[in-house]
Amino acid sequence: MPIITLAEVAVSFGAVKALSDVDFRIMPGECVGVVGHNGAGKSTFVNVINGRLSPTSGIVNYAGDNAQADFRNADRARTVGIRSVFQELSLCPNLTVLENLRIPYRNMPLKNWRKEAGQVVKKSLDEIFPGNGINPYSVVADLPIAERQMVEIAIAFSQRDIDARLVILDEPTSSLDGSIAEQLLSYIKRFCEEGGSIIFISHMLGEIFDVATRIVVMKDGRIIDDNLVSKFSRDTLVDAMGHVVPDTPEIQVAKKNRSFGEEVLRMENGLSARKGEIIGLAGLAGHGQAEVLAACTLARSSDWLASRNPQVVFVAGDRARDGLMPLWSIMRNLSLQTLVEFSRGFWINRIKEASLADRWHSKIGIKTDNLMNPILSLSGGNQQKVLFSRALASSAPIVVMDDPMRGVDVGTKMEVYRMIRSEAEKGRTFLWYSTETDEILECDRVFVFREGEIVSELTGDEITEDNLLRTSFAMQESIQ
Repeated sequence: MPIITLAEVAVSFGAVKALSDVDFRIMPGECVGVVGHNGAGKSTFVNVINGRLSPTSGIVNYAGDNAQADFRNADRARTVGIRSVFQELSLCPNLTVLENLRIPYRNMPLKNWRKEAGQVVKKSLDEIFPGNGINPYSVVADLPIAERQMVEIAIAFSQRDIDARLVILDEPTSSLDGSIAEQLLSYIKRFCEEGGSIIFISHMLGEIFDVATRIVVMKDGRIIDDNLVSKFSRDTLVDAMGHVVPDTPEIQVAKKNRSFGEEVLRMENGLSARKGEIIGLAGLAGHGQAEVLAACTLARSSDWLASRNPQVVFVAGDRARDGLMPLWSIMRNLSLQTLVEFSRGFWINRIKEASLADRWHSKIGIKTDNLMNPILSLSGGNQQKVLFSRALASSAPIVVMDDPMRGVDVGTKMEVYRMIRSEAEKGRTFLWYSTETDEILECDRVFVFREGEIVSELTGDEITEDNLLRTSFAMQESIQ
């Protein structure tokens, strides 16, 4: 029997149709990969499944129960074992890891519940991420984003009053480095082999092909293809999504033929950058890269007042914590970095602000029909586009990027890569930390971090996936 069935489900927000005539079901043991570009309807789709959203029309059937369109099904979804890990992490930052487990664990005994919660979450963490080293008594706000994502995943899979039957994972590896992501993918396979089911949303097509038994392709709020993974290749999957992803050789050729200007950055740890250079920060997550980015940014932007001539601009990867103004509009979020350029005293030239927002709306393809809509009305990937636009619209000569491609689809990534390369050719310098090897390979020079120190500097043909892995895992002390 299917765990859940959707029949002719539609969801509308006013005049905007987020889902149209969606039919879907998932059986025990299946891992269904869900792909589609930003704004394709993936988040709305899974929020109907987990009961957070009621469909405007259609039927949601949980393990044999008919639920009409006007019935909110969150409690029913919970009782049949449906759990979710959202792209925007939902942990309470002021609580400890084990206290966050206590919130969904309704039947935990009152006596000594902390001890039991600590044991449950530690067991789940160790099963999924061996050697993780996360203390269940740690406050979530004190954890790096990769560990917060690991905690949320572990809580979703944890054994409690109702066992997990279907776990929805929305971009679960977006903050994880390669080795930790591999641990998760291995666990997903084991979970499905034991009869569990997964809905796996990712822009990392390699991960989709690795774990999925079936792939659902979404576009404009519809399921346009639903087939076994063996029926797809990477090219046919990209074609089905409706966005042509350019090959990268021309970018690599352009990279090799470039020259750079004078040195514009040098730090005490040996990291340096020249004008027009794209510098990559590699290594396992949590090994000091974020601290270096923060030090570089704060050293050049310590004034609390915005400058008309900023020296550095920052693109956050953890957009909810470090990037977005959640109560503001899309336009206000986009123009924040450049408002001082449009102002005289306390007066802001709204015409120039709107012109800037319109220009970047078109240039980077933010999917909205009204820039005055709330920023949270956008999908995660489109929110990230706004942060990129905010940074690139400024005049700062140095752009610092902290794993900025989280939740951005493959086609948009290629467009952003080209935009970064174009800006670099004009003399802009980029400092780019990423957990994705493909992004590090786009850089002109790479510094590999381990245990808070730079252990290797790679240039030119030395920047390969093999060398990055070797130096990250201390398998080789130097690159010959």
